[in-house]
Amino acid sequence: MKASDGHAWSLLARVPAQPRLSLLWLPALGVAARHYLPFAEALAARGVAVFLHEWRGNGSSNLRAGRKVDWGYRQILLDDLPASEAAAAAALPGVARAIGGHSLGGQLACVRLGLMALHGRAMPEALWLVASGSPYWRTWPMPRKLGLSWMYRFLPWLAQVNGTLPGRRIGFGGSEARGLIRDWARTGLSGRYAAHGVGEDLEAGMARVEIQARSVRLDDDWLVPRASQDYLLSKLPRARAESTDMDARELGARADHFAWMKQPEAVVAALLRDRSA
Repeated sequence: MKASDGHAWSLLARVPAQPRLSLLWLPALGVAARHYLPFAEALAARGVAVFLHEWRGNGSSNLRAGRKVDWGYRQILLDDLPASEAAAAAALPGVARAIGGHSLGGQLACVRLGLMALHGRAMPEALWLVASGSPYWRTWPMPRKLGLSWMYRFLPWLAQVNGTLPGRRIGFGGSEARGLIRDWARTGLSGRYAAHGVGEDLEAGMARVEIQARSVRLDDDWLVPRASQDYLLSKLPRARAESTDMDARELGARADHFAWMKQPEAVVAALLRDRSA
């Protein structure tokens, strides 16, 4: 895959013999696409083709963030995601489409849908979210909300001074581009989605989205409290949204932000509920 600015990456895919749905999946912050292969394989076994997008700076991407290499939401939303969307659509013409993501991936899937709505683009038929919610600090309970308010001010400064966010060292994300962290932190502080260099009103776009949305939240996921998930879904008021909470017993794994990725069968079943097998 190649974006218009030269960014290149591999679009991993798991495609069953007779797919009934094609899903473009967006990873969490700092997570390489290959880590979602168990999820993709579980969905493919149920007739869903899955295309795993790769973030800039991760996995197969030919870029790594640095003082001279920077990007933000604009490059992801306007350069990278359209290329992956086009490739997935060309691979399976005529197959119904869905988009979804984990954590930040789910957020940017919602924003991308808003841009499609603003530009009159044909919409996917479904939106799937797993462990995804708005980072808005007011959606967290005390005392974490106070810590988040401070963090959203500190991390962009740290990324600017360091050249990148040293995520591996601080235990949050990977080596992240300072522009990406700036855009993410702005949403965390304001509760509104915007992208530096994108003139469109992203919030207005999301308000126009009409889609079937399904969200799975994990009971012990402190990174996505229920209010965070619900706040994200509230930005899609025309969506037909439903959410499912899952505990460790139902998952067969810890009900945290990441453990489901290695044992995804219960999450897959929740996403596919009411769809014929």
